Amino acid sequence: MSTVQNTKPSDGAAEGTGREFLAFTLGSEEYGIDILKVQEIRGYEAVTRIANAPEFIKGVINLRGIIIPVVDMRIKFKLGTPVYDQFTVVIILNIGGRIMGMVVDSVSDVTTLTPDQIKPAPEMGTAFNSDYMIGLGTVDERMLILVDIDKLMSSSEMGLMDKLAA
Repeated sequence: MSTVQNTKPSDGAAEGTGREFLAFTLGSEEYGIDILKVQEIRGYEAVTRIANAPEFIKGVINLRGIIIPVVDMRIKFKLGTPVYDQFTVVIILNIGGRIMGMVVDSVSDVTTLTPDQIKPAPEMGTAFNSDYMIGLGTVDERMLILVDIDKLMSSSEMGLMDKLAA
C-alpha cells in the first residue's frame, strides 16, 4: 500500500492532462525522467569505488545510512569524458523500492508534457538504446529525450537490480 506525498489540491486537474518530467542535461542534450521516480537531488560528492564494477557505475555513497550505487549517465551513454563541476548533481531515484543515484551534468526544471507533446522515438542506431525511451517531448523549440528510467535501471546490462536484491 503506497501513499502519495506532497499532493496539493491543484495537482488533481493537471494529473489527468499531462505527466511531469524532471529535465536534466548530459553534454548538449536534454533528457527527462518521470518526476515520481525522483526522491531527491543532491550535489555531486566523491563516491567510493567498487572493484570490478562496470565503468559506468561510479561507486557507492552513504545516503543517511543507506549504501546506494551511483551510475554516471554520461559514461553509460558514451557521451565523452564526464566533467564534475558545481552544476553536476546526483539524482536519487526510487525504482521499485530500490534506491540508487545517477550522475548528470545538471538539472534544469520540471516540465509537464501532455500526450500530444510526446512523440514516438525514431529508430536510430545510437549508443542510446531506444528500448529505454518513452519518446521525445517537445515544448516550443525545446526537445527532451524522455527516458524510461525503470527499464533502464532494471536492465540486465546495468546489473543493479539483481545485485541489490541479493
